Amino acid sequence: MTLADQLPKSVSIPIGVLVRRAPGVTRWEKWTWNVTGLLPGAGAGEWRVLREEEDATEFHAATVPLTLYRTDTEAYLTALNGKPPSVFVILRKTGGDSEARPEVLTVTASAYEAQDYADNGEDIVERFPMTDGLFGWISDFAHAHHIDEAFVKRKRRGDTIEGRQDGIGDARVRQTADVFRAPQSRRVQDE
Repeated sequence: MTLADQLPKSVSIPIGVLVRRAPGVTRWEKWTWNVTGLLPGAGAGEWRVLREEEDATEFHAATVPLTLYRTDTEAYLTALNGKPPSVFVILRKTGGDSEARPEVLTVTASAYEAQDYADNGEDIVERFPMTDGLFGWISDFAHAHHIDEAFVKRKRRGDTIEGRQDGIGDARVRQTADVFRAPQSRRVQDE
């Protein structure tokens, strides 16, 4: 039994997410919503108002678990090596207008998972710099579980379909040569 087998497969801590609502800069967006802070180890939030100044309001929007899995260490190392090292807060708009509060979906230390959420185009991915405590916790977990895997290039197989090599062309089309040959100019062919 190795040391990695004795370590837990996943660890989790609650993270409070602070969100600021401020007036929008266009007439189509009445409000903008931005992540302004993270509270590791926080209790329940449920959109508790923390501070109000002029038209802006800061909320403790939610407390969600930040869970690390030993199979995702490469993604954690990518986030740790970012400039600055960051965790990612995923927000999802719940209504059709900018007045509706966004839902806090998750907080992740995986740069790859954050990219997946960003690719769908519907979620808001906020990159937030890691505190020193989060950096140490994530770094310790990632380095304890990470196993470098050597890159192995796949080799082509000589697959054949019905006894002939695939990719040469359609047998019904008369060709004097391979269909993948380089095209020649008309003048050369006419001469």
